[in-house]
Amino acid sequence: MKKIASIICLILVAGCLFASQFTTIEDLDGHDIGVQTAVLYEELITDRVPNSTIQYYTMPNDMILALTSGKIDAYLIEEVSYGAQKKNHPELTVLEEPAGFISATCIIGENERQDRLLGELNQFIADSRENGLLDELYEYWIADFDPINDKCDVTGFTGENGVISVAVEGGYEPFSFISDGHESGFDVDFICRFARAYGYTPQFYEVPFESIAPGVESGKYDIGMNIVVSAERNESGTLSDVYYTTPIRLVILGEDDTDVGFIDSLKDSLYKTFIRENRWELFVQGAFVTVLITITSILAGTILGFLVYMTCRKGSVIANRTTNFVLWLIHGMPTVLLLMILYYIVFGSSSLSGMWVSVVGFSLMFACSMIDMLRVGCNAIGRGQMEASTALGYNEHQSFFRIILPQAAQHFLPIYRNEVVTLIKETSVVGYIAVLDLTKISDLVRSRTYEAFFPLIVTAIMYFVISALLTRLVTLVEHSIDPRRRKKDRILKGIREHE
Repeated sequence: MKKIASIICLILVAGCLFASQFTTIEDLDGHDIGVQTAVLYEELITDRVPNSTIQYYTMPNDMILALTSGKIDAYLIEEVSYGAQKKNHPELTVLEEPAGFISATCIIGENERQDRLLGELNQFIADSRENGLLDELYEYWIADFDPINDKCDVTGFTGENGVISVAVEGGYEPFSFISDGHESGFDVDFICRFARAYGYTPQFYEVPFESIAPGVESGKYDIGMNIVVSAERNESGTLSDVYYTTPIRLVILGEDDTDVGFIDSLKDSLYKTFIRENRWELFVQGAFVTVLITITSILAGTILGFLVYMTCRKGSVIANRTTNFVLWLIHGMPTVLLLMILYYIVFGSSSLSGMWVSVVGFSLMFACSMIDMLRVGCNAIGRGQMEASTALGYNEHQSFFRIILPQAAQHFLPIYRNEVVTLIKETSVVGYIAVLDLTKISDLVRSRTYEAFFPLIVTAIMYFVISALLTRLVTLVEHSIDPRRRKKDRILKGIREHE
């Protein structure tokens, strides 16, 4: 017993030493530090922790889970955002010394309204600083932030000067987040007041932070919010004046004095994830968008792939070489990269929404797979089948649709079913182009609740259900054309009618 007690004491002492080993920034040298992609906060401490490994995360709240699970030892975040996180995670604490200070600005899109918007924004920032509006917004959204009761007025726009598209992160309290189904937060309130003052109607897009600047610079959005000022960005982007400055903090694990039972914790998580602000409706909307993109892409891709195959099967050299090049290009390109090229470059200057750009991208991908499937299925049918059907009096068109294609379908439909499942899973990346699909909704809800369990588990279950339903439909089609599953009376129907 004495040995066991000694071991326990040593473990406790070691735990206390480990918990208190980080008191200065230099203490983190050689440890893993998290930072959000594209915010550039790591540049503030690089020279002080040269041996540390920087790990990048898409969403700020993902860093909390990484810290509590031991994947990182600290992470960098704005002091104002840390305040919001601390309310939900009392085990978090920060080093006394800030990592540095950053200034945030707006980036203005490369279009015909750039100069006008830049001048108006700078004037609005100057006026707001002089009349105390910026201090008022800071006090309301940051100093006394209440994530449940604080609301943003998104009405009262006259719109005589048109619509401005605004890219916000959408999952970053207290700057931009979804509340009661609408955009809210410091950045949203700031732009809404600007729009009312200068006669615009704002249209907000929830975009991953690392995609805001590229989207604005390509002209897809008029304004991008919360861009950290840097010399390099000043060279490549058109930035407004600074509208807020904040310290950057290194967050580490502290002590948690709260005593909440496991069951109570689950109940609270369930309530925050689905009941509060009717967030279950967001999951339903996200699932609808995912299903719509998937089904539309499958139908369009199937039709497009079939038409291209029918063109190529005639033996045209130009058609086949062009098709083979497109197949090589699309198959060799990551899905998210294809979507971003379509959204920011090909359709960069158009008003086509991210959802329909997604449909175009996934339709192209599914069409390429459809062409490959048709080639494999039809090549598996011997040439004698075509010759025999011709000998029976069928023309070339009838031979293909009545003899070749039904047999080929038995070969490629199992692959087709797998491609449907693959497409459903690949739609999870459409959030990169401002589409509020099921995965993006899960991210936005997690950014409000600071909980990972229910949003992730329920999202996974919903994907399973969607996949099961769509694959079941394909299986029914596969069974309906399988001659081994047809009844004898149905097989002999044509013969008896002929007699």
